[in-house]
Amino acid sequence: MIEILYSDDTLAVVVKPIGYISEDGERSVPSLIREALGKPDTYVGTVHRLDKNVGGLMVYSLRRDMTGKLTEALASPDAGKEYLALLSGVPSESEDTLTDLLYYDRGKNKTYVVKRKRAGVKEAKLSYKTVRTEDGRALVSVKLYTGRTHQIRAQFASRSLPLVGDSRYGGGKGDPMLYSYRLTFTHPKNGKKMEFERNPEWY
Repeated sequence: MIEILYSDDTLAVVVKPIGYISEDGERSVPSLIREALGKPDTYVGTVHRLDKNVGGLMVYSLRRDMTGKLTEALASPDAGKEYLALLSGVPSESEDTLTDLLYYDRGKNKTYVVKRKRAGVKEAKLSYKTVRTEDGRALVSVKLYTGRTHQIRAQFASRSLPLVGDSRYGGGKGDPMLYSYRLTFTHPKNGKKMEFERNPEWY
C-alpha cells in the first residue's frame, strides 16, 4: 500500500516508496494509487518523476483533462520541489547555487557534467543549504530550478560530494540518501495553494 496525504477528484499527493517506478507499469506508483483508492481502472497521470531508488512526496493527476494544467502548475515559479540529500563530504560553502551543463547517457543510465553545449546537453540549476554536518558528512536541503535526470546526484558527485549510498555516482553501496521532502504548488482546479512536507526516516 501507499500513503496518500491528500486526494480529490483532480489529483493525489502521495509518499512514494523506494523501489517503485514513477511512471505507469509493473511495480509502479500509479498501480499503488489505484489499489489504495480501490479503483483498479482509474486514470493516474504522471506529471513529474523520482528515480526508482528514491522516495518522497509526489503528486499525480486523476483526470486526463487536468494533467496538462497540473504539469504547468508544477512548472510555475510559484511552485517548489525540495529535497534532502546526505552528502559523503562537506561542501566548502554552507549554501550555494550550482549551475552545470548535463548530458544524460541513456545506454549507461548515467548523467555527466560536461563543459560545452552540444546535442543532448541541457543546463541544470539547483541551490542548497546545509542543514547540519556530522562525521564528515553534510545533510543539505536542495531546491531544484530544472528537472534533469539524476540532476542532484550528478551535480554533487561532480564536486566530489556523491550522495551517501549512491553506487552509480561513487557514494558507496545501497540506495542514494535523497528524499523529496517538500512540495508546493497551486491547485489547477480551485487555485488553492497546496503545501506538503514529510521528512525521511533517516532525517
